[in-house]
Amino acid sequence: MRAVIQRVAKAHVKVDNVTIGVIGTGLLVFLGVENKDTVEDIEWLAAKIPLLRIFEDDEERMNRSVMDIDGDILVISQFTVYGNMRKGTRPSFNHAAKPEKGESDYESFVDCLSRNIGKPVPTGKFGADMQIETINDGPVTLILDTKNKRF
Repeated sequence: MRAVIQRVAKAHVKVDNVTIGVIGTGLLVFLGVENKDTVEDIEWLAAKIPLLRIFEDDEERMNRSVMDIDGDILVISQFTVYGNMRKGTRPSFNHAAKPEKGESDYESFVDCLSRNIGKPVPTGKFGADMQIETINDGPVTLILDTKNKRF
């Protein structure tokens, strides 16, 4: 699994011009699922993200997690984070999971993340054309990859 994580002041996602997920201060997570992802990948990522110390403390140092600030997390499925640009200028998505596995693992990740933070996690709609509006805070953007933990 690969996650692009952005610290946000607020974010929301729309499908067919209807807002389906909204958060205030917290994290916007774009999640990609790979063919080879396992339950261990889901659990590792869902445990790691809520503990990332990327929110400022009273001394303006990134020392607090989304849990520490009682923030929210919005998760958007995005297979394009597995876009491979090694050849040419058109991305290949051969490492991204097929839709059935992608959706199943995405839902499992959201469920696991929700259990870990103790509250519902708003989401986009898997496979839909979505419009995401966000106000980045910082900006702070990180990438986590379960197959390359040094990413």
